[in-house]
Amino acid sequence: MENNTKKSKGINRRKFIRNTGIGAGILMAVGYLGTSPTRKFLAKMVSEMEPAYDNDFSPIAWFQIKEDNTIILHSPKVEMGQGIFTGLAQLAAEELGVAMSQIQVVNAVSSNRPLDGGPTGGSTSIVSLWNPLRELGAKMRMMLVKNASTILGVPKAALSVKNGLISGNGKAITFGEVVQKATVWNIPKEVTLKSKADFTIIGKPIPRVDLKPKVMGEPIFGIDVTIPDMLYGSLVRPAKVDSQFESANIEKAQKMPGVVKIVVEEDFVGVIAKTRTQAEQAKEAIEVKWKTNKIWQQEEIVEMTKVGKGKSYVIQEEGKPESVLDNKDVYTAEYSSPIGAHAQIEPDGAVAFVKDGKAFIKISTQVSKITRDEVAKRLGLEKEAVEIEATYLGGGFGRRLHTPHAIQAAVMSQAVGKPVHLLFNRKEEFQNDTFRPASHHVLKGKLSADGQLEALEHNTSSGAVAYGSPLVPGFLEPIAGADLGSWRGGMIQYDGIPNYRAISWKVELPFATSWWRSLGLLANTFAIESFMDELAIKAGKDPVKFRLENIKDTPTGKRLKTVIEAAAKKAEWGKKMPDGWAQGFAASTDVNTPVAQVVEVSIENNQIKVHKVTCAIDPGLVVNPDSVKAQCEGAIIMGISASMKEKMVIKDGEPTPIIYGPYQMALMRDAPKEIDIVLIEGDDKPHGVGEPPLGPIGAAVANAVFKITGKRLRDLPLSLA
Repeated sequence: MENNTKKSKGINRRKFIRNTGIGAGILMAVGYLGTSPTRKFLAKMVSEMEPAYDNDFSPIAWFQIKEDNTIILHSPKVEMGQGIFTGLAQLAAEELGVAMSQIQVVNAVSSNRPLDGGPTGGSTSIVSLWNPLRELGAKMRMMLVKNASTILGVPKAALSVKNGLISGNGKAITFGEVVQKATVWNIPKEVTLKSKADFTIIGKPIPRVDLKPKVMGEPIFGIDVTIPDMLYGSLVRPAKVDSQFESANIEKAQKMPGVVKIVVEEDFVGVIAKTRTQAEQAKEAIEVKWKTNKIWQQEEIVEMTKVGKGKSYVIQEEGKPESVLDNKDVYTAEYSSPIGAHAQIEPDGAVAFVKDGKAFIKISTQVSKITRDEVAKRLGLEKEAVEIEATYLGGGFGRRLHTPHAIQAAVMSQAVGKPVHLLFNRKEEFQNDTFRPASHHVLKGKLSADGQLEALEHNTSSGAVAYGSPLVPGFLEPIAGADLGSWRGGMIQYDGIPNYRAISWKVELPFATSWWRSLGLLANTFAIESFMDELAIKAGKDPVKFRLENIKDTPTGKRLKTVIEAAAKKAEWGKKMPDGWAQGFAASTDVNTPVAQVVEVSIENNQIKVHKVTCAIDPGLVVNPDSVKAQCEGAIIMGISASMKEKMVIKDGEPTPIIYGPYQMALMRDAPKEIDIVLIEGDDKPHGVGEPPLGPIGAAVANAVFKITGKRLRDLPLSLA
């Protein structure tokens, strides 16, 4: 029994019909806390916690029931290719008692619909809505059944629900008909949810609900948005990092064809024109004065990122690693990862329409509430006067977790009283990205004479990921110290080691860095899992067995052991490989989801070629196995791209390269011919899926390359040159 202690609320027929969209629909208004033990405790809590979705909206805000018995789910989580609309539809349909074919999913607008207080990201969408959305579906079904009982004159106990039809005692009525006839709606206080054994939709490989609009090329992305009488905006953005806008000479630009207005604010200058081409051309004619604090070079960034240069925070410690590692028999190795761009296929953009004290923003965003609140603050409006409508995202990966261009578009629209579509061009998207910060790692290990791992230490140094972001409260930094994003994946998962610790070094970089898919997981796992392989070889042990002997039989340890053993078994670890080929292994645990991967690699023309990846993952209860497998495949290929291709550098103060091609990414020819996914349900509730499979791939490939060449690659992107 799931209890809801909130009082039942009465809802009249008019309000219900208005909220469910029947009739006219919705109108869119265009010291102690800083101590080391506390920090280690907080770090452990952050690494293990799973988000809860707190929402006071009633079921009728989530579900729009149409007269034809179609149910529209208004999702506060956005669809950016991860398949979340399908998973959420499954949760809702299971408890509502409707077929998947009856459910449509749309992005919730910020007025009268569920507004996500957090982000779509961090592998949290299904996890956070697992109970709330099922409860909402169950409550909606109970409300419908209660009213159907009154309409039909049949006791509730005699009624059953199937495919949106309520029937009993020879009578029947659809959900849509109930909505048309009912007059009062009372939200039940308690609901009983289905058990796993009774699921008919959850756990099934349901086809994606967003497949048709994508295949048919419907205008569902932010870049596609058009509004009648819309103008186009273009913003002047700095080419160099560590630069602030000072002033602009707009005399020439404002005389150019198509220019409607040039907006000069304290922090930006933008052109509004009749066409996008005209806006871009006029922007190039503006003479901007930038204050550039320093002309940075890549060598300086590398040096300032090194372990020992920033401020250190112990985030994990067991036993007495410092004393054990303080002797001459310690084995040490260093690893690094470069600056990375998001490089999502759809550039950032927003359409804003500000008029008569109201603002409407249609935007590709992962943070609707933050976007709304920031626009309201800048324009001096009440939050309720700003409506945000999220679009589908042409890739997110953390790039759209902060969308200040919504503010700029709104300011520009306010200046002309018409809708303005503001868009980054590709060059600007690279230049003005919020980059994945570079990292540096120093690992130390101590083996006993018989090859037992006595102590392990991981030092990870990186720029900010979470701090400085609107998602993370400012008060957390002095309490927690280390940046919780940069050290993600940096804790040591091998709890069978008697002495171990992880230390995060916080570095201040002169350019914007922020969330990138899996945050620090890829870089940190690359370092730790490469080092574990080095230690296994030094101990004369099989790398898989070496890992297994250093994991305790705790509940989390057992889940990690299970995926390690499953991956090794499925990939036939240790089998004879063709000449010039080798297997590599790595594992990681992220957002309570352990993942293990075995790769098969060869060297062709002095280039690394990944032929096959076997991935075992335990995400807990699986809502849609096809979606989980697709997420694994996508994460693995993205991880291959980041591990073997991608790299940004700072040259004469400018990020480079700034276009696809020179910024190398994995292409079709770089994808493994085979990705074999093993799904393990080691828990009775879901855990994160979207990011954990990114963790092991870089280390697994590097470990395989060492077997072939005898050369230990310790820097990303991996290169034999």
